[in-house]
Amino acid sequence: MTVMNINALSVILGDPLFEDLNLTISKGDRIGLVAANGRGKTTFLECLSGESEPTNGSITRARGLRVGYVTQFVPDHASTQTMYDWVLSTLPAEQAEYESWRVDVVLGDLNIPYELQQRPLRELSGGWQRTALLAAVWVKDPDILLLDEPTNHLDLHRIGLLQDWLSGLPRDVPVVIASHDRAFLDVTTNRTLFLRAECSRVFSLPFAEARAALDEADAADQRRFANDLNKAQQLRRQAAKLKNIGVNSGSDLLVTKTKQLNERAAKIEAAARPAHQDRSAGDIKLANSGTHAKALVTLDDVPVQTPDGRLLYKTGQKWILPGDRIVLLGANGTGKTQLVRMIQRSLDGTDGPVKCAPSVVPAYSDQHLSQFSDHHTPMTIVTGEFDIGDQRARGVLAGAGVKIQMQDTKIEALSGGQKARLAMLVLRLKNPNFYLLDEPTNHLDIEGQEALEDELIAHNASCLLVSHDRSFLRYVGNRFWLINGKRLEEVESPDTFLMGEMNAQ
Repeated sequence: MTVMNINALSVILGDPLFEDLNLTISKGDRIGLVAANGRGKTTFLECLSGESEPTNGSITRARGLRVGYVTQFVPDHASTQTMYDWVLSTLPAEQAEYESWRVDVVLGDLNIPYELQQRPLRELSGGWQRTALLAAVWVKDPDILLLDEPTNHLDLHRIGLLQDWLSGLPRDVPVVIASHDRAFLDVTTNRTLFLRAECSRVFSLPFAEARAALDEADAADQRRFANDLNKAQQLRRQAAKLKNIGVNSGSDLLVTKTKQLNERAAKIEAAARPAHQDRSAGDIKLANSGTHAKALVTLDDVPVQTPDGRLLYKTGQKWILPGDRIVLLGANGTGKTQLVRMIQRSLDGTDGPVKCAPSVVPAYSDQHLSQFSDHHTPMTIVTGEFDIGDQRARGVLAGAGVKIQMQDTKIEALSGGQKARLAMLVLRLKNPNFYLLDEPTNHLDIEGQEALEDELIAHNASCLLVSHDRSFLRYVGNRFWLINGKRLEEVESPDTFLMGEMNAQ
């Protein structure tokens, strides 16, 4: 049964985000919504929810359809409320008075500890705030669920719980999921919509299979376009020959035939459509300046502690060598970021127990991109830190996806994707030989994730990284360190840890 019908939908904001989009959403659909940063995923969800109006086209909803839209951010007015009270407040007043048990059921189903339910939202991590947003929507018993980047800030355990929760939903509740998490989309969806400025495509397949089908479709379009142009060229060559013969012989019939051939060629050229060429959200390029050091970083049974001095674990004897792409594995709160920051402080010259080769040129990016001050602009960051002129600075910023009109805007106004690409640009300009990356894919679209993967491997970059992105860490890592109790151990593969985290109860 159809619950929503989208017909010839277009949203144009200067340039088109998407045009002439047709889609039918039926009961049982689990639709993955995929597009590059800034290409209209959130806008499309807002149109489906009724929060935004399209430029053209129509959306027909089933009579009485209740749409549940889970946004990315907790509203400011809710930040001082406890999670429990805010979820309760989203119910109509009469229902909140007599059916508060609904809140207990939803928070329980989402495995939210009682103590967190009683804390103000502003004190909770980004992952728990995301879970609260989901609870506040699901408690109202919607008929369709729209999720905007639901895995952002979730650790592997919470992603596993979310996957299980989605699989346990009533099958007649359709779900539309906008996400850059490839592994999550593969597990939770059965259809995929690739949102494009023109010719958006829908496949009745989860992401990985749909991506392969999309590549085949684009390749077929390109072959068809080349064949059409070739046919038109052949017709025009024939017309040119007939024209010469007709002129020399004075044959009106050949002149007429020449005109017909040219008209046929013109029709073919007018109808020919090139294969889709997506506008890049910004290039991601890295550098590797190289080093002759045998070991970049040496950990000699270094203790890793909490800020208040409590021991988390000891590293044992470990070395990071040139060409190592080490993935640091461990449950949330075990001390992954503490080790990364300890190494970063030692590399920056701050006294510390980590030994670093003198030739190491580090580049560090944290998961919150806190290396950028909100009152700075992309231009002041690039020109202030690097010896390049304004003209080149504007060129490299534009190439990284920060358009001219945004280059003198404060950092706080940039999207998450633009900040992430700016961070990658700053890392490249440092010309490092060792990368410390804490959740580098947090705000990158799938195109950006794949570009970062390819760059790290192509340059044989040395790095220590933390990531909850299963596809990314499996593809990039060539060594794996696991925080196991009070020790840091090297393991052959991340799979046992990942499976354990996803299935942990």
